Amino acid sequence: MFIPIGDGNPLKRIPFQLVTASLVAACVIVYFYQLSLPYPLDVQFVLGYGIIPSLVIGDESLPARFDAAPTLATLVTYQFLHGGFLHLVGNMLFLWVFGDNVEDAMGHLRFLAFYILCGVLAAGAHMVGVGATSQPLIGASGAVSGVIAAYLMLYPRGKVLILAFNWFPIRLPVWLVLGFWIALQVWSFAGSGSDGGGVAWLAHIGGLVAGAALLPLMKGKDVPLFQREAVAATLTPGTPAPASSTNGAPSGKDDATRQASAKSGARAGRGSVPSTAPRRDGTGNDDPGPWGRRRDG
Repeated sequence: MFIPIGDGNPLKRIPFQLVTASLVAACVIVYFYQLSLPYPLDVQFVLGYGIIPSLVIGDESLPARFDAAPTLATLVTYQFLHGGFLHLVGNMLFLWVFGDNVEDAMGHLRFLAFYILCGVLAAGAHMVGVGATSQPLIGASGAVSGVIAAYLMLYPRGKVLILAFNWFPIRLPVWLVLGFWIALQVWSFAGSGSDGGGVAWLAHIGGLVAGAALLPLMKGKDVPLFQREAVAATLTPGTPAPASSTNGAPSGKDDATRQASAKSGARAGRGSVPSTAPRRDGTGNDDPGPWGRRRDG
């Protein structure tokens, strides 16, 4: 497979990806809080703040002893829980690679609303597919899938630096890398059905559709879709991007400086595909009973 580790797309409208960084930090903090909880409090935390479809669209309820968010609030809180370290790292690195440019295209507040809405709609798609199951849904993959769709619609001709087979760095077009990832989600869902083998593929697809539908409504008015200019990919993680003018060209004192900057400047050091590692039941060797956990990818 492949791991995207950076793009060469500089920020044009915001100085820093504040919301993207805050979302990553929040998910990391929540995950380590989960790890700090002893059994059975860790399981109760997931049941209380993850989405349980039978509570949202059915008539079941959790025991009174559970510390739980209001049922509808779990449509948001589930996005900050993860079922394992690889699940967390995959989602967060992928968000870090592509989220900043989507945030740049929308602005901070609209991007935050976009991200949360994609996660909510992804959960809705999942519940339509599985019905009133009692298996919890957790993870940011639905929201991150919306970011993927938005980035692809904004910069299809950009370049992404990936580690092919997790080893060899290579530059590939955005449309190829993200298009392949999207096709993989559809193929995986078709091959596994609504059960998904522990991964909520339909939540991924729902997030993709939500992101594609919401982007035209939430991007800045001056931000074009399917931008024609190809963005140079980075080769050295950690190299800062060049300054950018409003038309997307790297700024400089003269044309020669701008051309040299456009060839050499890049931004990287971020990213990975959302993980499909086996889900963690959070109970060691104990059987969680009917409240088995489902992660969204």
